[in-house]
Amino acid sequence: MITRRALPMLPVLLLLGLCSAATARAEEPAEKKQEPKTDNVKIDDITLVVPKTWKQGEPKSKMRKAEFQLPVVEGDKEPPELVVYYFGSFSGSIQANVSRWIGQFEATGRKMRVTQGESPHGKYVVVDLSGTYNKPVGPPILQQSRPMPGARMLAAILTVEEKGHYYLKLTGLEKSVAASAKAFRASFGGEAAKEKEVEQK
Repeated sequence: MITRRALPMLPVLLLLGLCSAATARAEEPAEKKQEPKTDNVKIDDITLVVPKTWKQGEPKSKMRKAEFQLPVVEGDKEPPELVVYYFGSFSGSIQANVSRWIGQFEATGRKMRVTQGESPHGKYVVVDLSGTYNKPVGPPILQQSRPMPGARMLAAILTVEEKGHYYLKLTGLEKSVAASAKAFRASFGGEAAKEKEVEQK
């Protein structure tokens, strides 16, 4: 039973209740803004931390250790693809692979940046290319490609002690690749802010 003494307190209690409800509603959006959940994907000697939005598929060859289809940005016609390669002792030098990737982009309008850093897996090199990508199509033995204007490639070479090099190659249209650039580095423990630029002749 509400007494007469309690009546003056009712407006205050109602106001406090409204404030609490408003505060709870204001906090709801913040709770929903969580970082994308990730999966640990073990690929032989390395473990990648990848967002659940990356769809893992079946590798198309023995040299491909893993394949992922990444989210596409609205307006782009096809999703970017990340492939993890391991060639064992047949991989060649780091510079040879960097030069090969650079050569997959047409020189006219090409932009590139090569950096190096260190991750929990070991030292790494990242090649960042944009422009017109001559995307390989069909069996590799045929060496066929089609030009993809407005493309971008982010490719990393991880040097794992006593195991050799693992290659992570992310390719697609520029906007979609840019949207996943941070997650790409995070997948193998790279940090862009700590990388040093490697000059290309």
